[in-house]
Amino acid sequence: MAENGTCVLSVEDLHTYFYTQRGIVKAVNGVSFAVDRGRTLCLVGESGCGKSVAALSIMRLITTPPGKIVRGSIQFEGRDLLGLDPEEMRRVRGRRISMIFQEPMTSLNPVFKIGRQIGEMFTYHEGMRPREARRKAIELLALVGIPAPELRVDDYPHQLSGGMRQRVMIAMALASPDPGLLIADEPTTALDVTIQAQILELLRDLQQRIGVSILLITHNMGVVVEMADDVAVLYAGRKVEAARTKELLISPCHPYTRGLLNSIPGNPKYRGAARLESIPGSVPSLAGLGEGCPFENRCLLARAVCRERFPEEQAVSGTHSVWCHFADAPAAADR
Repeated sequence: MAENGTCVLSVEDLHTYFYTQRGIVKAVNGVSFAVDRGRTLCLVGESGCGKSVAALSIMRLITTPPGKIVRGSIQFEGRDLLGLDPEEMRRVRGRRISMIFQEPMTSLNPVFKIGRQIGEMFTYHEGMRPREARRKAIELLALVGIPAPELRVDDYPHQLSGGMRQRVMIAMALASPDPGLLIADEPTTALDVTIQAQILELLRDLQQRIGVSILLITHNMGVVVEMADDVAVLYAGRKVEAARTKELLISPCHPYTRGLLNSIPGNPKYRGAARLESIPGSVPSLAGLGEGCPFENRCLLARAVCRERFPEEQAVSGTHSVWCHFADAPAAADR
C-alpha cells in the first residue's frame, strides 16, 4: 500500500520457519506489507498468527536454531536488511529502527537503574559520556510523560508501575538521534484501559512531533480503530486482507476480518448482532499446515477448494486486497 517515494519499510514474500521435533512451524508464510513515511500500519490478528515473528524478523532477532528466515526481502529505506552483516545490522537496530517489546518487565534488566539502561543507547550509538547520557535519559523520561524524571531516572524497574515501565520502553525506543521506524509489539497488553489510552495518545503525539513511522502489532481491533492508517490482517502465518483502515472498517471482505470486527465490544456499528460475537474454533497448529486456506476449518463459507489451495490476491480497490476464494459471498450473518 506504500505510495511511490514514501515507503520506509517494504517486506516482500517473507517466510520465517521454526524447525521443531513436531515438524516445520511456518510462523510467517509468504507475508508482504509496507509502511509509509509518517504513517501507522497495524498488523492485527489472534495470538499465534505470526505478528511478533514478523517484527522479530525485521529486527533480525530470530533465534537460530530453531528459527530461520527461509526467504523473502526486507527493505528499509532502500537497504536490504537481510543482506547486512551482524555489525551493520546492529548499527541499524536501535539507531534507525527501534522496538517496544510486549513485556516491559522481562525486557528491562531488573538489576540496573532505568537511567543507566536508557543511557546505554547513547553511550553505544553516540559515544556519549555517562553524565551526558544520564541527562539525555532524563529528557526522554520527561518526553514520555514520566513525572519527576530527575528522580525516576535512579529507580529500578520493579519500583515503577506497569504503565510507567511501558513509558520507559518507549523512551528507550526513542533513544536515537533520528528514529525512522518504531515497531510496537502489543504496547498496551496487561494495562488497564486508562493507561492504555494514555500510551496510545503518547504514541500519536510522538509521531506528530518527530514524524516517525510506526508498525503497530495488536490483537485488539479497538486499538486498530484508534491508531491505524493502514491495516494488514494476519491469520496462521498468512496475510488474508489489507486496506486503508477506514475502508477495512466499512467494507471488510474476508470472513476472519468480519469476525474480528463483530467481536468489538460496545460498538454496534461493527457488530452484526445485538450481543458480543465470537469466532468459532481456534487457530490451527502451524506445524504441518497444508496448502489450503488456514481459516477453512472455522469458516462458514468454506468449500473443497479452500482445503486444496491458498487463494490468489483479489483487488477490491487500489488500496484494498483480500485473499479469499469467496470474498464476494455475503457475510454469514446475512445469509
